[in-house]
Amino acid sequence: MRIGIDLGGSKIEGIALDEAGNELLRQRVATPTGNYAASLQAIVDLVLLIENKTTAADSIGIGTPGAISPATGLLRNSNSVCLNNQPLQADLQKLLKREISMANDANCFALSEATDGAAQGAAVVFGVIIGTGTGAGIVINGQVLSGANAIAGEWGHNPLPWPDDNERPGPDCYCGKRGCIETFLSGPGMALDFLQHTGEQLNAEQIVALAGRQDAVNQSQAEDCLQRYINRLARSLAHVINILDPDVIVLGGGLSNIQRLYADVPQQLSQYVFSDVIKTKLVPPRYGDSSGVRGAAWLLRLNRAASNR
Repeated sequence: MRIGIDLGGSKIEGIALDEAGNELLRQRVATPTGNYAASLQAIVDLVLLIENKTTAADSIGIGTPGAISPATGLLRNSNSVCLNNQPLQADLQKLLKREISMANDANCFALSEATDGAAQGAAVVFGVIIGTGTGAGIVINGQVLSGANAIAGEWGHNPLPWPDDNERPGPDCYCGKRGCIETFLSGPGMALDFLQHTGEQLNAEQIVALAGRQDAVNQSQAEDCLQRYINRLARSLAHVINILDPDVIVLGGGLSNIQRLYADVPQQLSQYVFSDVIKTKLVPPRYGDSSGVRGAAWLLRLNRAASNR
């Protein structure tokens, strides 16, 4: 039995999987916002609760916002700022008195979908998160690619490819740059685009719903916003295909529920991909918002397999 923990900004989710990937138990608790010590304890309590209801875990994996710095061992780049510059993995291993594996939440998402999800069996998988933020993970032959700097897949903090004049220099990003992919393709990015063009404040879900209502007064403006989003996503994914050439791209996060993306984005890729054929598949996730926690559960087994080769 293996346990996966998904440490989110508002919730901490835990799952127990058997060797075949069957779900034995799932449990969620609220994240103690802004409190590092309380977050540690909440994770420990959740692990113990799951074990009390099932059995002792053979492995524990944790998906986190941000990533562990290979230079310091401290967490960095987390939008849950109380976690930044903290020895999260070391502290949890000390409290749990055992080894744990830890990876970025986007890496966990990609690993889940590559292991037994929508990209099962694919050699190269790019797993995208488009929600409140924008990130990605890369899995090659069943193994998460972390990279020398532990930033492989940090897709959202590159500039929007092939920008139009009206897209320069782009919105401010929390990373300190302007015009990052995240500022265009996150949910808040779509909302900002709609606000700039209409003066009306709607969230991404409302914009997508409005675009589908033919009788709505602002339907055409919502449709225009969605078309801009589709084109920006196509450009951004084409950039990935030109560099990584993945077999499958899996979309996750709240905006992955926009069904039109899977038909409309591939139609525009040929304008930007440097190839006469595009075999890369764009697919929705098999496990939806449960993929991250499932990927966390797979971490240690796969890491051990890699170290034994």
